[in-house]
Amino acid sequence: MIALGGAIGTGLFYGSADSIQLAGPVVLIAYLLCGAAIYLVVRAMGEMSVDDPNSGAFSHYAYQNWSQRAGFVSGWNYWFNYIAVAMAELSVVGLYINYWLPQVPHWASAAFFIVAITTANLIGVRAYGEFEFWFAIIKVIAVVGMIVLGLIVIIFGITNNPELSPPSFSNLIADGGFAPFGLVGLIAALPPVMFSFGGLELIGITAGEAVDPKRSLPKAINGVIWRILIFYIGAITIIMAVIPWRTIDGKMSPFVQIFDNVGIGGAAHILNFVVITAVLSVYNSGLYSNGRMLYSLASQGNAPKYLTKLSRNGVPWAGVLTSSLITVIAVVVVFQWPEFAFKYMMSVAVIAGIINWSMIMITQAKFRKRIGPEAASKLTFKLPGGLFTTFGVLAFLGLIVVLMAMSEGYRMAVIVGPVWLLILLVSYEIKTRRKLKN
Repeated sequence: MIALGGAIGTGLFYGSADSIQLAGPVVLIAYLLCGAAIYLVVRAMGEMSVDDPNSGAFSHYAYQNWSQRAGFVSGWNYWFNYIAVAMAELSVVGLYINYWLPQVPHWASAAFFIVAITTANLIGVRAYGEFEFWFAIIKVIAVVGMIVLGLIVIIFGITNNPELSPPSFSNLIADGGFAPFGLVGLIAALPPVMFSFGGLELIGITAGEAVDPKRSLPKAINGVIWRILIFYIGAITIIMAVIPWRTIDGKMSPFVQIFDNVGIGGAAHILNFVVITAVLSVYNSGLYSNGRMLYSLASQGNAPKYLTKLSRNGVPWAGVLTSSLITVIAVVVVFQWPEFAFKYMMSVAVIAGIINWSMIMITQAKFRKRIGPEAASKLTFKLPGGLFTTFGVLAFLGLIVVLMAMSEGYRMAVIVGPVWLLILLVSYEIKTRRKLKN
C-alpha cells in the first residue's frame, strides 16, 4: 500500500494524457516496458533488503556496498527526487480544483495544500498514517472502480457525445492504427511514462519495519508486476477505449474526461475528488519521507545539525518544514509559468528518479561483488539475470536520458541532473575536508 500510495499519483491521473498524445494507443507498450524496468529495479532493491532489512534503504546500501560518498549522494538525491515529485504534483492540483471552482488561481490551490499537508505531518506520525491510509485506499478502489465502470460503458455503448466514436475497444486501432506515430511515438512517450512509476521502489524502505521481511517483501515485490498491469495498463486501455485517444487533451484528468464526455457526471465528480486525493497522497508521502531523510542525514553528520530537532511527538519538524518551504518554489513556478509548470517539474523529477534507480542497480552489482559468488548463490531472493539484468536496466535508463536530451521540454532536466550531482560531490568533499581539519 505504501508503494502504491507513492506511485499512483499525477503521473497516472494527469501525465498519462501527455503520453497518450505523444504515442497514441501504442503507449500501452511504453507502460509495459517502463513497468518492467522499474520492476527489475525493485527486485534489485529487494535482493539487498531481504538479505539485510534496513530502513535506510538507498543511502544505507550505497554506503555499505559502494562508498561513503555514494551513501551521501544517494540520501540527498532521494530527498531531491521527492522534492521534485512534490512540485510536479502540486503544479497541477489547480486544474482539478478548477473543475469545480474555475475562478480559483492554480497557485492558490497549491499554496493551500502545502499548508494543509505540512500541518498534518507536524502533528505526528499518527496523523500521517491516518491520512495516507485513506488516501491509498481511495486511490486503489477508484482505479479498480473506474476500470469496472469503464467496461460497463464499453459493453453497453453508453455515450452522451454523438460527435465522438461510441465506446469500444476498436477505438484502440480506429484512428491511425495502434501505433499512429510509429516507433518514434513509442520512444517519445518513454520519459513521461517513467514518471508514473516513481514511488514503487519505496517497498525497499519498509524492510526495517516489516515484521517478517524475508517473507513479506518478496511477496509484495512480486505482486508489483500484477499491480502495474491492473492499475496502469488496464486503466489506460479503458480510457482510450471509452473515448478516442486524440480527444484526450490534458485540460483535465483523462480519468475525469472519459466520464464527463459520456455524460456520467456523478462519476466524473467522484474521480475528480480521487485525483485530488492522489496528489495529496503523493505529497503527503514525499513530505513524510523527506523530513525523516533530512533527519537521518543530519544524524550522520551529512546535513546541518538543526535538522536533528524533534517535536515532543518525535516528529522531525525541522526537516519537515525545510522540505515544505523548498516545495513552496512550486507555487512560484505555477504562478509565473502555469502552462509549463507540470512538464518542467516532471522532467526534473524523472532525472532525479533515474539517478536514484541507476544507483540502486549499481549498488546491487557492488553488493554481489562484496559478498562473493558463494554467498550470492545462497541469496533467497535474487535479481533475475544477475549482472546481465543490471546492465540492461542501466542501458534502458541511459536511453531515457538520451531521449530527454532530444526533447525541448526535458532538455533542461538533463542539464539540472549533472549539475545537481556535481553540487552533491563538491559538498561531500567540503564536508570531508572540514571533518579532517577538525
